[in-house]
Amino acid sequence: MRIVGTLIASTAMLAMAACTSMTPSEQGAVSGAVIGGAAGALLGDDEAALAGAAVGGAAGWYLGCRNEGRCGAVENRRQHYDQRSGRYYFQDSRSGHYFYENGQPYP
Repeated sequence: MRIVGTLIASTAMLAMAACTSMTPSEQGAVSGAVIGGAAGALLGDDEAALAGAAVGGAAGWYLGCRNEGRCGAVENRRQHYDQRSGRYYFQDSRSGHYFYENGQPYP
C-alpha cells in the first residue's frame, strides 16, 4: 500500500509539472487518474487503486473533451453562409473569431 501511494504521489508531481503543454482533455485524464487512484488506494487495496485510476482517468478525459467543445458539446458550425465561396462558417464563442466548418480561418 505504501509503495502504491508513493508511486501515485510521484506520478502526480510529474504529471502536474507537464500539464502546461497539455490539452484540457489530457489534463482531465491525468488529474482524474491521480484523484481516482488516490481515492482507490485510500479506500481499498492495489486493485481498487488501479480501478479508481482507470475510472477517474476516463471521466476526467470526457470532461476535458467537453470543455474543448468536442464530445457532444459541438456548437452549430453552419451559422452563416458565404455565397462567394459557397461554404458555411461560424463564430467561435470563446475567441470571437470566424471559421469555416472544417476549422479553417474565415477571411
